[in-house]
Amino acid sequence: MIDSWLYCRDNKGLEIYGWCIMTSHVHLIIGTTEADMQDILRDMKKHTSQQLRQAIENHPQESRREWMLWMMKRAGRKNSNNTNFQLWQQDNHPIELSTHKMLHQKLDYIHHNPVDAGLVEKPEDYLYSSARNYYGLPAMFDITLADPLVV
Repeated sequence: MIDSWLYCRDNKGLEIYGWCIMTSHVHLIIGTTEADMQDILRDMKKHTSQQLRQAIENHPQESRREWMLWMMKRAGRKNSNNTNFQLWQQDNHPIELSTHKMLHQKLDYIHHNPVDAGLVEKPEDYLYSSARNYYGLPAMFDITLADPLVV
C-alpha cells in the first residue's frame, strides 16, 4: 500500500495529508495538483490489488490464505468490471473537505480509529497512521501537513 502511495506521490502528483491502515480498511485524506484523482485511484487500486493478491498467494503460512483468495475470486466473478478477482470495493467514499475545520475533524477521526479499535491508547502510538507526522514523531514516510493541529 505505502509503496503505491509513495509512487503516486512522487510520480503522479498525489498529495497525502492523512492516512491510516486498519486491518479491514484504509483511510486517506488526499488531493492532487497534476492529474485526475479518479485516474490515480484507479491505478493505485489496480497495482495494490495485484501486489496484495500475489503476497497472499505466495505466503503459505497465512492461515486465512485459502479463505481470502476464495472471497476475492467470488467477488470478482460477481462484478462485471473484473475478470476473476476483486480486492477493493468498486466505489470510493470521497468527501470534499472544503474547510479547515472539516479537514481537522476527518484527521482526528482517522487518527483515532486505532484507539477506538483498542489497538493503542494514543493515536501517535499507531505506526500505520499519519498521526505520528502530526505529533512530530518519526513516521513511516513524509506527508503534506495540513495547518498545524493543536495537540
